[in-house]
Amino acid sequence: MRVISGQARGLKLKAPEGLETRPTTDRIKESLFNIITGDIYEADFLDLFSGSGGIGIEALSRGAKAAVFVDESRKSLDAIRYNLSRTPFLSKAEVIKGNAVSVIRSLGMQGRQFDIIFMDPPYSMGLVEASLAAIQGCGILKEDGFIIAEQAVSEPVPDIAGLEVYRIKDYKRTTKMTFLKRSAGAVSEDTEDIQ
Repeated sequence: MRVISGQARGLKLKAPEGLETRPTTDRIKESLFNIITGDIYEADFLDLFSGSGGIGIEALSRGAKAAVFVDESRKSLDAIRYNLSRTPFLSKAEVIKGNAVSVIRSLGMQGRQFDIIFMDPPYSMGLVEASLAAIQGCGILKEDGFIIAEQAVSEPVPDIAGLEVYRIKDYKRTTKMTFLKRSAGAVSEDTEDIQ
């Protein structure tokens, strides 16, 4: 795992020890950031179920204004803090320990809002839907912001009142990225063979 582009390009990232996390591969991460590259600069970025922090660090490397990293695993938090310590982004980063839905509610109570919210929870446990419902209910997504949910290809498309799926990026046998926003829009689906 490494930072693909930007200020910290080439930096190798430490993954949390054990089998509890499933880091997004560099190839999928590169494809994802190619899609959202025009939206990253000066964005407020929320990285839920952060794991190693690789997605949020990539966003900071590419010019995000700030990133909040959320995970409840001590090993993940240690990896995030270690990875951030090797970057120039510490002043732009906030690391929060806790359950994603609880943290979302807390951020909402603080009046915090984000341009981009990324989530990569354990697959097929209903955590995407629970997190999306909390995001919608707490108002932490900015008016023109969007959400990216990494899911197993076999998982259903989320159906949350007030949120619209506007794109699904399918990486063949394993993973898909589901893009959601507040405003209505057509769903476009494309497939890419990345493992």
